[in-house]
Amino acid sequence: MKVLLKLAIRNLIAAGLRTWLNVIVLSLTFVVIIAAQGLFRGMGDQAARASIDYEFGGGQFWHPAYDPYDPLTIQDAHGLIPAELKPLIAAGQATPILVIQGTLYPQGRFLPVLIKGIDPSQKILSIPSEFLAASAAESEGESWPAEFTTSEKATGAYERMRIPDEIPAIIGTRMAATARLSVGDTVILRWRDSRGAFDARPVRIVHIFRTIVQSVDAGQVWIPLRVLQEMAGMPGEATVVTLAPGAASPPGNIPAAAGGWVYRDLRYLLRDIDQLVAAKTAGSATVYVILLFMSLLAIFDTQVLNIFHRIREIGTLVALGLTRRQVVLLFTLEGTLHAVLAAVLAAIYGYPLLSAFASHGWKMPEAFDSFGIALGERLMPVFTGGIIIGTVILILSLTAIISFWPARRLSRMRPTDALRGKLQ
Repeated sequence: MKVLLKLAIRNLIAAGLRTWLNVIVLSLTFVVIIAAQGLFRGMGDQAARASIDYEFGGGQFWHPAYDPYDPLTIQDAHGLIPAELKPLIAAGQATPILVIQGTLYPQGRFLPVLIKGIDPSQKILSIPSEFLAASAAESEGESWPAEFTTSEKATGAYERMRIPDEIPAIIGTRMAATARLSVGDTVILRWRDSRGAFDARPVRIVHIFRTIVQSVDAGQVWIPLRVLQEMAGMPGEATVVTLAPGAASPPGNIPAAAGGWVYRDLRYLLRDIDQLVAAKTAGSATVYVILLFMSLLAIFDTQVLNIFHRIREIGTLVALGLTRRQVVLLFTLEGTLHAVLAAVLAAIYGYPLLSAFASHGWKMPEAFDSFGIALGERLMPVFTGGIIIGTVILILSLTAIISFWPARRLSRMRPTDALRGKLQ
C-alpha cells in the first residue's frame, strides 16, 4: 500500500498543470459548499435565538382557541390562567400575555393592530416591558390587585379599577415606521371588549425598541397586562403563558394540557424557521450539483486519459508483479488524492476567507426585512465541525467513486494485451 501511495503521488506531480487545475476547481467546490452551509446554519441559529429571546422563551401554553395564523380566532382566544401555571407566574418562571384585536388611528389614518398585554416586571422575554412600569404607575395612581376571582368578576368588582386616561405603550421600529410615530407621541387606540362593546383611549408611546423578530414588532402595540385586562373586561385572563428558558417540557408536574391549555415546545414553535432553513439548503443543492459535476467530470476525464495513455505502463507494472486489483487501487488513489490536495488548498486560502466572512457576515438587502422571518440586517454564518467534516467526507467519497469507475475496467485486463497497447 505504501508503494502504491508513493507511486500515485509521483504520477500526480508528473501530470503538472493538469493536476493543479483539477485541484483548484475541486478546492473551490469545498469552499463554496462550506460557506453556503455555514450561512444557512447561521441564519437558522440567529432567527431561532432571537425568537426565543423575544417571543417563545422556554416554550408556551396556548389557550385552546388560539391560532396565530388565523386572525379570526383572536377574539375568542382568551381565558382564565390555569391554576397549575399560577405558581410559575408567581415565581417569575412564566409570564402571561393577553392578545386582542384593535385599531390605531395615527394622523387621520387607521391601522389594524394586535394589542398585547405584558407584565411590566417580567424578565423572561427581552421585550423592554420595564418602560411600561413607571409610566403605568404614574398613569394609574394606584396599584393593581394580584388577580381577579370569578366571584369578583361576577359582581363587577373589576369594573371599579380605573383605566388610565392615557395608556403607556411600547412599539417596535417597524411599527413606528409604519404608523409614523415617535417616543412621546399620543395616538387613539380603539378595541372591542369581551361583551362586544367598542371603546377608545389615547395611548402614549413611551419607548420604541429594535428587534429582528417581526412577530413582536410589525402591527403590535404592547401595553401593561393589567390595563389591557381591565380595558377588555378580561380580568385574570390571558391568551398565552410564556415559560422561562430552561423550563422542563412540560414543566415540573404540570401536564401538557394544563386546564385545557395546550403546551407548545420550542421544536413546535421554531418549526417555521427549521422549514425555511431546510428549504434554502435544498434550493442551494443545485449550485452544489453544478460545482461537483464540473470538478468530478474533470477528474473522470483525467482518469480515462490516464488509462488510455498509460496502458503500456500498466502492462509493465502487471508484468513486474502488481495484481490487477492493485492497479485499480493505484488509479483510484490517484483520483482520490486530487480531493486530498484540494482540501489542503481550500484550507490554505479558505480559512482566512471564511474567518473574515464569519466575523463580518453578509449584509442583507432592506427588502428582506419584510419576509416575516427573524432575519437581521447582517447574517452571521456559523461553521461547525459537522459542516466541514461532512463536506470533506462527501467530496472525498464522490471523488473515490468517480476515480474507481473508469479504473474498474483494468480488472479484466490481460498483461499481454496491455503490453501491446490494447485495452478491452
